Amino acid sequence: MAKLVFGMSQSLDGYVDDVEGTLCMPAPGPVVFRHFIDVVASHTGCIYGRRIYELMRYREVDRPEWGAPEHEFAAAWRRQPKWVASRTLESVGPNATLIRGDVVATVRDLKATVEGELDVAGPMLAAAVAPLIDEYRLYFLPYVLGAGKPYFAGARPPLRLVGTNRISDQVVQLVYVPA
Repeated sequence: MAKLVFGMSQSLDGYVDDVEGTLCMPAPGPVVFRHFIDVVASHTGCIYGRRIYELMRYREVDRPEWGAPEHEFAAAWRRQPKWVASRTLESVGPNATLIRGDVVATVRDLKATVEGELDVAGPMLAAAVAPLIDEYRLYFLPYVLGAGKPYFAGARPPLRLVGTNRISDQVVQLVYVPA
């Protein structure tokens, strides 16, 4: 049985992007990026909402301007299977499956049949499958956006803090499980 995890970077006031939806927080530094390379490499797969998938899929093709860490992240990302929940996409890229029907039923089935850790990517998707999520990983960055898309797109479920992790001098991770 898979462990379903929802983790995203966010501002101190709880937003994952600004009002325009531009993900305006700066790119992570080398220590934080190394952390995310290791996290992605450890996942069995990822379940994406459409918007996050569209942001991530530029990693399908290597870019000459990338350094070694970017190539390593992209290779880890390409290896893992991806499931993409969308009502508007007609197709998805390599190693990805489009979820058209009942997202909750599909995620429940994946959770029951896949071993390892499945990442849920996107606040709207996480809100839709919240009863199935086993762990929330909140990465706080030292920025205040004031408005935008919140980490919790729906009602915040009752949670219990089970861990803290200082990723760098700029980023702290809080780990919660359903209470």
